[in-house]
Amino acid sequence: MAKPLSASKLVEILRAEGLTVHEVRSWRTHNRNSKGPWGPVNGVMIHHTVTSGTAASVDICYDGYSSLPGPLCHGVIDKKGHVHLVGNGRANHAGLGDGDVLRAVINESRLPADNEADTDGNRHFYGFECINLGNGKDPWPEAQKEAIEKVAAAICRHHGWSERSVIGHKEWQPGKVDPRGFTMDGMRSRIRDRLKGAGGGGKPAPDPKPAPRPSYEPFPGAAFFHVGQRSPIITAMGRRLVAEGCSRYEEGPSPDWSEADRRSYALWQQKQGFSGKDADGIPGKLTWDRLKVPKS
Repeated sequence: MAKPLSASKLVEILRAEGLTVHEVRSWRTHNRNSKGPWGPVNGVMIHHTVTSGTAASVDICYDGYSSLPGPLCHGVIDKKGHVHLVGNGRANHAGLGDGDVLRAVINESRLPADNEADTDGNRHFYGFECINLGNGKDPWPEAQKEAIEKVAAAICRHHGWSERSVIGHKEWQPGKVDPRGFTMDGMRSRIRDRLKGAGGGGKPAPDPKPAPRPSYEPFPGAAFFHVGQRSPIITAMGRRLVAEGCSRYEEGPSPDWSEADRRSYALWQQKQGFSGKDADGIPGKLTWDRLKVPKS
């Protein structure tokens, strides 16, 4: 969960990653913010355009269609690996997707099957369209795949996310197949290596091994939660509360225990059936164990 990047910061981090960036027309003020909220952002979504040709593809993603106005993403990645920025803010790229997938992205855990379309993805994801016909035959040049890796890694690095905050459209919305032509597990492996400092480097990336069984923070005791307490456990707790729809945060969880944490936890206690003094916002062992706060 994070505050969206400004236009200037996005350009800065992409170029710092070694990418060639083209700023298209009035992209810095081009968005769909009048139609719904933009942010908090939780991840990066990769698409293919089902088009060919750089100029035509960029124009379509900037302008959109009569039935779906642009921008249709935040950036277009061409076959040469150049990034064409077409929107800054809410964009029509993700549509409605699976809320369980969003929660997994927030928790950076294994993705569930996308079998629901109940959550606004345009609010929560940066979107990048990659020029490809999506027919399984149109090739993906290494320069283009490396650019996808770099774009995702730059955004993840800025927000402090891992590669598990990067998904394909096909992992978000039932019935979608994009991006087609490479596996998202393989791409996440490349992004993981780049975040560690290795980079993809054009080497084929094996699919990752199955994720280990998650481990959770043991209950630290009610006395742990007080004004002045600072701990990554509090941040992890806040992220879980957001994932469960129990948020009273304005800018997202932080390591410092605050009134927003207490109010958010009170919502979780109420969701578990507690009320009155039993829903005072101070964690107890029963509700803590049910929340399953991952170890930081």
